Amino acid sequence: MSVSVFDMMALQHLWSSEPLRAIFSEEQRVQKWLDFEAALAKAQAGLGIIPQAAANAIVENAKVEKIDIEQMASEIRRIKHSLVPLLKQLQQHAGKEGEWVHYGATTQDVLDTGMILQLKDAHAVFMQELRGIGRELARLAKAHRDTVMVGRTHGVQALPITFGHKCAIWLDEVSRHYRRMQECEPRVFVGMLVGAVGTQASLGPKAREVETRTLEALGLRVPTISWAPARDRVTEYANLLAIIGATMSKIGNELFNMQRNEFAEIEEAFTDGKLASSTMPHKRNPTAAENVAGLSRALRYNAAMMMEAMVQEHERDGIAWKTEWKALPECCLIAGAILQQTNKLLGGIRVDSDAMARNLDTMRGYLLTERVMIELGERVGKQTAHHWLYEASMHGIANKLDFGDAMRAHAGLAEVLNEDDIVRLTDPAGYLGETGASIDRTLAAQHAAGWMND
Repeated sequence: MSVSVFDMMALQHLWSSEPLRAIFSEEQRVQKWLDFEAALAKAQAGLGIIPQAAANAIVENAKVEKIDIEQMASEIRRIKHSLVPLLKQLQQHAGKEGEWVHYGATTQDVLDTGMILQLKDAHAVFMQELRGIGRELARLAKAHRDTVMVGRTHGVQALPITFGHKCAIWLDEVSRHYRRMQECEPRVFVGMLVGAVGTQASLGPKAREVETRTLEALGLRVPTISWAPARDRVTEYANLLAIIGATMSKIGNELFNMQRNEFAEIEEAFTDGKLASSTMPHKRNPTAAENVAGLSRALRYNAAMMMEAMVQEHERDGIAWKTEWKALPECCLIAGAILQQTNKLLGGIRVDSDAMARNLDTMRGYLLTERVMIELGERVGKQTAHHWLYEASMHGIANKLDFGDAMRAHAGLAEVLNEDDIVRLTDPAGYLGETGASIDRTLAAQHAAGWMND
């Protein structure tokens, strides 16, 4: 029975991606626990703490396909413990050598380290998707370096920009996210083997060596001290995903708005058979953009729950800790969907430069008042130029004149501006400032950094 958007066959593709569902499946969760037990046994055998035969038996049987997960779940419900039923099955499979299973470890060592192993697998997927998004944004920024469009502030038309400039700003932002994800790796991908209250007393005099060998075998860093009650590592990661999701939501929302019929400046990929409405056959809804924009909300709320889990009591706290079992996997599942869908959305965008040009003329030239004021200010003074242009604009808008005719009708402006000046100063392509140079600089910096390369 499916009850979640993450496992319903009709909805899971909107809320998660196949790679992330595999990583956070129950089978993989259990396998990561078994990987920990196998690494622990090998480390202890190598140090002469447990027999080598015991380690061999544990390693041989630490495979999820040997575990009856349904029986394990039934036992968890019966005895009210999240790990012991698995250990019992592993012990049974290992025979008489199974007495050495989980020697000196505690449940949270296994569950937390297993969770970090899942995060590490998910991290590789996220980084790959970010590189893909970077390449798509770089492609769009280069292809539309000079595609002039309206820049909007406060929701209304402001000054000319290019679509490439918009994409280059997004690219620059995504590059910082990529670096943040790289920088967090040594802090986040750290395992733990510290025992019940973090003292490692149960692991004996070679505790530090056991911990080091176990975690290094799993490809994880070794902590300086227990982090059982210190949840900043996983909370940092969840909140990094949340801010990445917010950026993708912004991109999705922008592309959603640019597809409004009144703008029609871009259109997401349309596939044969795509249906937008059960009653309006003509519609081509921006479903991909709106899904990206919406997913981030759920991600942010799950990240907020991770903040709550940081408030731990004493040396370990199940009340706070167990909320992570819901929040962190969901953060990762949603982030995987956001990144995958953003990648696909950007790859299929069709840019309508003609529509962008038409929208530039919506305000009939008044978009360029700043440009005229700056140049005219050198001749008559900035304040006078502003006053004259205000007079001309108010008169022109009230009388439905375009900006050029409004200037021609103003005595002061008509005296200092000739026809060539008016035509030149009302050309949007002539007032782009450092747009092209900024795009070129951004593209060069990102390509030099090499982060977009697989």
